[in-house]
Amino acid sequence: MSDHVLVPIDDSDRSADALEFACQEYPDATITALHVIDPGDFYAATGIEGGAMANYEEIQKHHESRADELLESARKQADTFGVEIQTDRVVGGISRSIVNYTEENDVDHITIGSHGRTGASRILLGSVAENVARRSPVPVTIVR
Repeated sequence: MSDHVLVPIDDSDRSADALEFACQEYPDATITALHVIDPGDFYAATGIEGGAMANYEEIQKHHESRADELLESARKQADTFGVEIQTDRVVGGISRSIVNYTEENDVDHITIGSHGRTGASRILLGSVAENVARRSPVPVTIVR
């Protein structure tokens, strides 16, 4: 039996499925929904226009606000199963941040959604779920 389950959350149906699975399979565990804000997204959304640099703080605040909305949605979803969850958000590389969070917060199981990537993109790019499963110090359940 797992005591602390981590569920990485993004805006995909698969992450919602992973949260549902965790709520049903581990209703007595501490469940933490984690959203990782990738700082690469700050730079991807900006550029140099007319010599002016974009306001990174403003972009980061936007991403943080979006993360808070996703985590609130996760709380509401878990509530439909009668489960109260913890939520957190961090900034960093997604796979690495999930593994680091696991190590630093006494997580003993990760339940993560798969995006079902296939073909060449899966081979060339890998997936967050696969990277987490390879690097995790605890068991990982990938929900499809």
